[in-house]
Amino acid sequence: MLSERFTQALTYATQLHTHQVRKGSGIPYVAHLLGAASIALEYGANEDEAIAALLHDAVEDQGGAETREEIRRRFGETVTAIVDGCTDADTMPKPPWKQRKEAYIAHISTASPSVLLVSAADKLHNARSILQDYRLVGESLWERFQGGKTGTLWYYRSLVDAYQKTETRAIFAELARVVTQIEDLASQKKSEA
Repeated sequence: MLSERFTQALTYATQLHTHQVRKGSGIPYVAHLLGAASIALEYGANEDEAIAALLHDAVEDQGGAETREEIRRRFGETVTAIVDGCTDADTMPKPPWKQRKEAYIAHISTASPSVLLVSAADKLHNARSILQDYRLVGESLWERFQGGKTGTLWYYRSLVDAYQKTETRAIFAELARVVTQIEDLASQKKSEA
């Protein structure tokens, strides 16, 4: 069961990301945080993992080291370690996109089971959103992403491969299915062009 700590984390995450929206959609960013937490819980997350799912982008997008210390103070070392494992940059400006993504993929092989769960929940929510938006807006979707179409497809396939090398988990298989659907749709659109 979830305690008052989860409610506090939800409130804190909502406050941190209150002015942030999802790329290209105008959807409040908290929808992604709720989606990632929901997926993590559906795949067996404990309370610390669910809290980390709510806060997985806080250090990266909302304050760096200062936010990390506030998470540590409010929610403890375990949550902070999971958030750190899901963070691809904690400095501004962020390092170049490809460098950050390659480093993130490389760290999956040594990530804790908790980091793998929260990271995969984040990526699964993102992939489902990409697939849904791709069906709605077509090729213009890729303008939202620094990696464009080629880079984004590479990143998600590389993530799937990296997760699947760590262990067998249902969440990794689901991410693989969604990424394959995105790739299939991209192939269809390429042949239509």
